Amino acid sequence: MGNNLLKGKRGIVFGALNDMSIAWKVAERVVEEGAVITLSNTPLAVRMGTTNELAEKLNAKLIPADATSVEDLEQVFAQSMEALGGKIDFVLHSIGMSPNVRKKRTYDNLDYDLLMTTLDISAISFHKMLQVAKKMDAISEGGSVLALSYVAAQRTLFGYNDMADAKSMLESIARSFGYIYGREKGVRINTISQSPTMTTAGSGIKGFDSLVDFSDRMSPLGNATAQDCADYCVVMFSDLTRKVTMQNLFHDGGFSSMGMSFRAMEQYNKSFDEFKDENGNIIYG
Repeated sequence: MGNNLLKGKRGIVFGALNDMSIAWKVAERVVEEGAVITLSNTPLAVRMGTTNELAEKLNAKLIPADATSVEDLEQVFAQSMEALGGKIDFVLHSIGMSPNVRKKRTYDNLDYDLLMTTLDISAISFHKMLQVAKKMDAISEGGSVLALSYVAAQRTLFGYNDMADAKSMLESIARSFGYIYGREKGVRINTISQSPTMTTAGSGIKGFDSLVDFSDRMSPLGNATAQDCADYCVVMFSDLTRKVTMQNLFHDGGFSSMGMSFRAMEQYNKSFDEFKDENGNIIYG
């Protein structure tokens, strides 16, 4: 049950694919809190996923668009303002994909054409989205824009590959554009660095299930779920956070501040059991 934190607000949610998507959970929560929204994803994702079901459930217009295309983004904002009856109050960028990861290419053996695709889809699309919105004056004074990030933007995590570079760029765009959009239009721009979450995209990363388990053991509060993230997004879209901008906000149960937890250390120690000799001494090699 909502508290009408977003009553009267209009929003666009990019990236909902299916009910595993964080964007899907966000769309449900913002509508529950009184907002009206449109949904957008690539035409291929719309065909492959179940976004049509979400649109029907939420009575939301679904606008297929390629977020790397300026022309498509112009149509998303124009059609959204027409469908919702005014300027947009909040936008969620939940878009990320690495062809190098999908093709299992390691970070020291990247295909550079594929790297450019990773950056365009996962980060530069955010800049295009903001630039289009600003030129069209499509976002209301005091509006809020969020993009989903991950701690791999600051720290090396096995298997995250060139997506780490994309997330670093994403966070930089939020800061750089946040200054300009904030001073000129009062629009706030932030990124949320979410716990590893078992989405369709995340599950394609090598060893992701182990990463989820490790993060959960390390975090004092445990991993933040997709539903938890949706709640946080509601707060960031609301008027309760009017002066928060240009921030990368960690939403990870405390993982980003940890070095080693007792639970993680216990599991780490167990891994040595099979490498001990008859006297209980660890065999290293």
